[in-house]
Amino acid sequence: MTGPLEGIKVLDISTILAGPLVAQILGDFGAEVIKIEHPTKPDGMRGHGLDKDGHPLWWTMIGRNKRTMTLDLGSAQGGALFRRLAAEADVVVENFRPGTLERWGLGYDVLSELNPGLILLRVTGFGQTGPYATRPAFGTLVESMSGFAHLTGEADGPPTLPAFGLADSLAGIAGSSAVSMALLHRTNNGGKGQQIDLDLLSPIMAAVGPGVIYADQLGIDQERTGNRSSNNAPRNLYKTADGHWLAISTSANSIAERVLVLVGHPEVLDEPWFATGRQRAAHADLLDEYVGGWIGERTKDVVIDEFEKAGAAVAPVYKPSDLLSDPQVNAIEMVTTVEDDDLGPVRMQNVMWRMGGSPGRIRYTGRKHGADTDEVLTEIGCSADEIEAMRRDSVV
Repeated sequence: MTGPLEGIKVLDISTILAGPLVAQILGDFGAEVIKIEHPTKPDGMRGHGLDKDGHPLWWTMIGRNKRTMTLDLGSAQGGALFRRLAAEADVVVENFRPGTLERWGLGYDVLSELNPGLILLRVTGFGQTGPYATRPAFGTLVESMSGFAHLTGEADGPPTLPAFGLADSLAGIAGSSAVSMALLHRTNNGGKGQQIDLDLLSPIMAAVGPGVIYADQLGIDQERTGNRSSNNAPRNLYKTADGHWLAISTSANSIAERVLVLVGHPEVLDEPWFATGRQRAAHADLLDEYVGGWIGERTKDVVIDEFEKAGAAVAPVYKPSDLLSDPQVNAIEMVTTVEDDDLGPVRMQNVMWRMGGSPGRIRYTGRKHGADTDEVLTEIGCSADEIEAMRRDSVV
C-alpha cells in the first residue's frame, strides 16, 4: 500500500498555496493526484521561493506525489475534457473566485450530475457566500483579520505578520481533514459526494485561540505580550552565555516549580500568586529576572542538560538548518531524503503523521509543467492525433 487513500483519485486545479497543500497531503497518503495547470500560466507556486540551477525548490516539495498536466479549463474543449476527468475522480480541489467554475460550466451541479460521488473542495479567502465572497484575498490579509497579527509582536510595537504562509498552511491541513471526513461520509451514505466550503479565515481563527469568546463574554480584547504569555510565567526567550536563545514554557504548575527550584529561587513557590499560571504572569518581570539571570551565566548545552535533569521544559530557537541535524527529527524521520530527477537526493519535510497500518510516503518530487499531459489524456481515450491538435490550439 502507498497509504490509506490508495485508490482515491484527486484533481488539483488550485494554485498558491492552501489548495496545493491539501492535494500534497492527500497524495502523501496514497491518493492519485493529477495537478492540472493552464498551458501558458502555470501555478504560481512554481515561481515562489528560491531555486537551484533553475529548479524551484518549494515546488519540488509541494508538487510531490502529483502527476502534472495542462488544460485550459475556460475553453469549451478544455471544459469538456475536465468533465470527463471529473466523471472518474473522487475529489476536486479548487480555489478560484466564487462563480468561476459555474461560468465555465464546471459547477458542482454539472459535475455531480456526471459523478454523484464527487467531493468538491472549494478554498477561498472568505467563503462562497457573504459580503466578502468575491473580494480578492491572500493569506496575509487573513492573518491580519484573524487576530494573529494583533497578538503578535512586542507589547509596545506594531502588529506583526508571519514570515511564511501561515493562514494558507493551516487551511491546507484543515482541507485535507475535511476531504477525509467527506470520503468517510460518502462511504457511510450510499456513495453520495458533497461540496466543502473552506475559507482561509476559519482555521487560523481557531488557531489564535479564545479571543472571540473573551470579546463576547468579557468585552475585552487580548493584547500583545511579546514572547511572554498572559497565561503562564516564566514563558519567554532567554539568551545563554554563548549567545544562543532558548524557549521556556511553564503551562503546568509542576514545571514552573521545577524551573524556579533549578534556578535557585524555591522561596517563590510559597507565594500565593505562584499557584496559577495567570497569577504568575502578573509577576513575569521578577520571574524573568530569576530565570534569565541563571541562563545568562551558562552555555546552551549546560542549560539544556540541567533542565532535562530537572524534568523541566526547554528548547532552542532553531534555524531550518538546525532541523537537519537534530537527533529527534532524524530518529523519527520528520525530514526524509527523496530522489529528484534534476537535483539528485534532496531532503524535505516528511509526511505529517506516522500511521502504523497504512503509512504514507513520498513517491516522487514535484514534476515539470505538463509532464504527464499525454499520459492522462490517453487514459481517458484521447488519441495521439487529438492530443497534438489540442496542443496546437493551446487547449493543453
